[in-house]
Amino acid sequence: MQRWRGQAQTPADLGRTVVTVGMYDGVHRGHQSLIGTAVARARALGRPCVLVTFDPHPTEVVRPGSHPAILTSLDRKAELVAGLGVDGMCVLPFTPEFSRLTPEEFAHGVLVEHLHASMVVVGENFTYGHKAAGTVTTLTQEGRRFGFAVEGVPLAGDASADGEVTISSTYIRACVAAGDMESAARALGRPHRVDGVVVRGDRRGRELGYPTANVECPPFTAIPADGVYAGSLVTRDPAGRTLDSRPAAVSVGTNPTFQGSRRTVEAFVLDWSGDLYGEHVGVEFASRLRPMTAFAGVDELVTAMADDVTRTRTVLGLPPAG
Repeated sequence: MQRWRGQAQTPADLGRTVVTVGMYDGVHRGHQSLIGTAVARARALGRPCVLVTFDPHPTEVVRPGSHPAILTSLDRKAELVAGLGVDGMCVLPFTPEFSRLTPEEFAHGVLVEHLHASMVVVGENFTYGHKAAGTVTTLTQEGRRFGFAVEGVPLAGDASADGEVTISSTYIRACVAAGDMESAARALGRPHRVDGVVVRGDRRGRELGYPTANVECPPFTAIPADGVYAGSLVTRDPAGRTLDSRPAAVSVGTNPTFQGSRRTVEAFVLDWSGDLYGEHVGVEFASRLRPMTAFAGVDELVTAMADDVTRTRTVLGLPPAG
């Protein structure tokens, strides 16, 4: 899959395209359905499918200080949409100037002049242009004017204990913030994952017999609620592509037993030893085992950690330690 940033980097030989536009944070099941429709239309027309997304999140530019938690980094997003058959991903810098484009300027300048759209596939609630004035209806009108077709795809839903809920990035962020990783995974179609770099921590885990990978995540990452989780640690190549996945017990929080103040994500990889410092990794969360707790002493903490590992094996369907 080709990937470029900004309209000036659009490949000169792109030709006519089928375009889908959105933030696509999470690339959840609803996004997957929408992108799948765009890819299918592109294949039927014999044209490349291009996904347009934005960086930073538009909310941060329109309402500074309100940046939502991010479910997928740009590298992870690229990996996921490439797996769905997208041929090109165009990342548009969302600047104050860009936010002031009228719907017509966006349609003509981005979709027609730079991406040569013959068809645009978006969600039925899609908005665009200054103050979100553009809708699927106005985009359809502009398509007739500029020579591209438009298809609005209905939103996907998911059955829950509270009835049918619309699958959305906002809903998934709420699940993650509450530590409800099962609901998040159902909506995403896979476990929630945070990406980052392994850095040196306090090395207490090593001293206690449970060496952990201390993962430093980028700002605004959607990190689950404090607690201990069954999950996995994923190694990545320099381009951000997944290489390997190993089961892990994951701790999120401030290490209250040691009166810590810095919130960390630490993964104890089961049945493995090695040096991960400086590695780009992902941490996937399957299920929350317990909340973060301040224990009376180190012995009580070590006992709890041993139980965390045993429960992680059970949740992940692994055999007992040999």
